[in-house]
Amino acid sequence: MIRTLYLAAVFLPFFVTSLGFANTGDNSPISVQAFAKEKDHRPGFLDVYYDFNGGEVYLQIDNLGKPFIFQSSMPRGVGSNDIGLDRGELGNTRLVQFERYGKKILLKEINTHYRAQSRNAAEQASVVEAFAQSVIAGFDVVAVDGQRVVVDYTDFLLSDVDRLANDFKRRKQGDFKVDPARSAVFPDNTKSFPDNTELEALVTFAGSEPGEYVQQVTPDANSVSVHLHHSLIKLPDDGYQARAFHPYSGFWKVSYQDYSAPITESMEVRSIPRHRLRKQNPLAETSEAIEPIIYYLDPGVPEPVLSALRDGALWWNQAFEQIGYKDAFQVKMLPEGADPMDVRYNVIQWVHRATRGWSYGSSVRDPRTGEIIKGHVTLGSLRVRQDYLIAVGLTSPFNENSATDNTEVQKQMALARIRQLSAHEVGHTIGLAHNFAASANGLASVMDYPHPNVQLIDKQITIENAYGLGLGAWDHHAVAYGYQDYVNSDEEQKGLAEIIANGRAKGLSYQSDPDARSSLSANAEGHLWDNGLDPVQELNRLIEVRAHALRNFGLNSIPSGTPLASLEETLVPIYLLHRYQLDAAAKLLGGVHYEYELKGDYATPKGVSAVNGERQRDALAAMISTLSSDFLHIPDTITQLIPPKAYGDSRTRESFTGRTGLTFDPLSAAESAAAYSLSHILNTHRLNRMSLQSAHGHELPGVAELVTELFAASLNNSSNDQHPLQARVNYLVVNQLMNTAANPELAPEVRAALLHELKVTGKRLGKKNRSIHDQQIARLLDIYWRTGQWHGQIDVRPLPPGSPI
Repeated sequence: MIRTLYLAAVFLPFFVTSLGFANTGDNSPISVQAFAKEKDHRPGFLDVYYDFNGGEVYLQIDNLGKPFIFQSSMPRGVGSNDIGLDRGELGNTRLVQFERYGKKILLKEINTHYRAQSRNAAEQASVVEAFAQSVIAGFDVVAVDGQRVVVDYTDFLLSDVDRLANDFKRRKQGDFKVDPARSAVFPDNTKSFPDNTELEALVTFAGSEPGEYVQQVTPDANSVSVHLHHSLIKLPDDGYQARAFHPYSGFWKVSYQDYSAPITESMEVRSIPRHRLRKQNPLAETSEAIEPIIYYLDPGVPEPVLSALRDGALWWNQAFEQIGYKDAFQVKMLPEGADPMDVRYNVIQWVHRATRGWSYGSSVRDPRTGEIIKGHVTLGSLRVRQDYLIAVGLTSPFNENSATDNTEVQKQMALARIRQLSAHEVGHTIGLAHNFAASANGLASVMDYPHPNVQLIDKQITIENAYGLGLGAWDHHAVAYGYQDYVNSDEEQKGLAEIIANGRAKGLSYQSDPDARSSLSANAEGHLWDNGLDPVQELNRLIEVRAHALRNFGLNSIPSGTPLASLEETLVPIYLLHRYQLDAAAKLLGGVHYEYELKGDYATPKGVSAVNGERQRDALAAMISTLSSDFLHIPDTITQLIPPKAYGDSRTRESFTGRTGLTFDPLSAAESAAAYSLSHILNTHRLNRMSLQSAHGHELPGVAELVTELFAASLNNSSNDQHPLQARVNYLVVNQLMNTAANPELAPEVRAALLHELKVTGKRLGKKNRSIHDQQIARLLDIYWRTGQWHGQIDVRPLPPGSPI
């Protein structure tokens, strides 16, 4: 157990100038009592005074030199997934304090990353003085009364404290800055309570040369008006007990450097973020919580989505019940008139954007300890529509004259996904990280990214059980680690060790973002949007499902009255149904097995080991199969149904990108898919690992074998020489090989192997009996051998967006 963490250094005596002011001079502050006349007084943690006539907001400061939490946020956002800046988005959480320098009040952010957990005041001071603090605002005193001062907070409330202008610029959406003339305090959400003060403003960013995403979501793209919110929060009391971080706990890590640590110990003090939760009766097998964790639902969510969100969030109560709590996790409707940005409410918000995008779970944490003060879930409202689109594309449920009256199964699949999404994002707000290896344990965690588990039964696609119901074994493991109550520190240390050991003994796999999020990573277990224990078997199975869905795809894939051209957008997720399972299979090439293992976890350390040769070869074969003409070909029965867009409609990012103008281009759609597969097969780091592995284990496939197998299915497959789709793939194969060979990250011996295979094959392609395409590739290679310049570069058509699926 880690004892309650605190910043001893910041509580050193703070010397300021006298609180008194001379009573002469026109600039001397008046008394607080005189100042408060004709102003709206809102008492609380920091008393707020609002001047209805001038529109200014003032703060009364009684806590000079005392730290508190400052949380910025955005209650009304921009509405663009590409820009970000969503409704309800949390900004930075800062530990701050007001300090007095003459007539100046400064708001200083305290550096919590470097500390001295020591009783030696000089040692504490040495750390404070060694690292910079940050003054984030300055105020003039306008009224004073003994130890109380009043400052004009208006300018700071209207400022760009989280540098949103930088977000616009970084995303190439224009140069924007706050226009004070078009900004004002929003008094309706400017309130104060005993432990928190909430302030809000309408802030307008004026700009020039706005980008397409700004133009998409604003009435006037040169004026972006949002709401910005400040929460000033009293520090929690010392009753919170931090819990030690373990890399197998399933939790995120919060940490700081302790410069007073003995030289025999690590300076990093690591703990997990979690809500404060204690049993009323720690000795009872089942007990209610002293204060339950309550999440509040956005009342703007429509049914049946609202019920799905509530159901999914409530799954977490299962885990708390298992560790002896009764009704410790609850979900209620946000009370009428309550502000979702008020830190007293954990909230689940339904957020609209112009295009679909990510959902996420954030939290306000005490910067000293990691204690979660407020959980804040943002769920993108268009996600449910994307899941419904996938369900419809898979099953093509519309009869010739039907509209939407026979899609109940498809709706239920979309709602099942929303339950999982709700549970997933709430999981983040109670402290949990992703577990992208959970699918290998049979859907062991809602903290994975689930792909719909679509089945092909009796030549029919079924989606009834596409998503799981309830928490998995890993979720129970994680909640037990983070929230099990213990009577003392010795019992806690012993109990947490048992939880870790039991999880290992059950074989629960765990891989989080650094080891799994990139589809180019090496871990053989951690994958996003995958299913099944064996990635290759699941890829091959999903290829069969895809083929069946494409055979049945057509008029029955859209309702009556829908433009035929919309078939293209319905086709996209079906044609690319394999893309994420391909990611998983690719990680077996040059892949490795490893865990988040500590010394002593096992009698014999597991360490790291290469994926065996048979599995690597199976993965390569499955991936190469996605380059075949049979796989990539879109049936004529589909292409003949997709005309250019009807008048009034237009292509979007959800459409394929082609080379034929207004018409649907099936060859370029195939090009996009093939290039995606090739980018994974010929990834630089993957080839380097394969070369290294094969040098130490002769049964493992090396780079030469990989290229030989790739060429056998493309450049050396004479049976497909005249097929235009295969010709396009052949160009892509050579182009990707040349790009990989030119990558400075590629090991020199691997580059030599690639170029050797290309040279040998190039001679074969140049023979007169080969197709004109093969001979052109041979000519391009010959120019490269003579000049070192590759002139066959292809501007590959990009895939439509996938994640979030």
